[in-house]
Amino acid sequence: MTLMNNIQEWILLLLIFGVISAIGNWIGYGILPLAAVPGMIVLILVSLAGLILQKLLKVNIPSVAYVALIGIIISLPGFPGSETVVRWTTEVNLLALATPILAYAGIAIGRSWTDFKKLGWRSVVVAMLVMVGTFLGSALIAELVLRMQGII
Repeated sequence: MTLMNNIQEWILLLLIFGVISAIGNWIGYGILPLAAVPGMIVLILVSLAGLILQKLLKVNIPSVAYVALIGIIISLPGFPGSETVVRWTTEVNLLALATPILAYAGIAIGRSWTDFKKLGWRSVVVAMLVMVGTFLGSALIAELVLRMQGII
């Protein structure tokens, strides 16, 4: 598959995620889609840039690292337009973004049950332990921070 075909596919997927996220942002958090559109466009462009960079640069780094790096750089104080980027993207709630992405991941796994079955029961146990460990670790950190601040 050529890079141009990949880019077209990515744009389509990112636009679908953007529309679903804007609707979720509106229903779940009361932020009108028109208010979220500029932030959504920024997030889509940053994601697209990270995906393209990962394909163009022959360094074995995941695209999510490029996306995160670009996002950090364009939101740093002193970067031209960072105040606008931050203002726009604060109109997009993180959970509104996570819902369609997790749904897509679930569908992708559901379509390849044969690959999932090849992993075996041990990987299911490991995944469950990772999730429980992450939850407990997050709860512990939250508990410590809240106690240090005197909130609880």
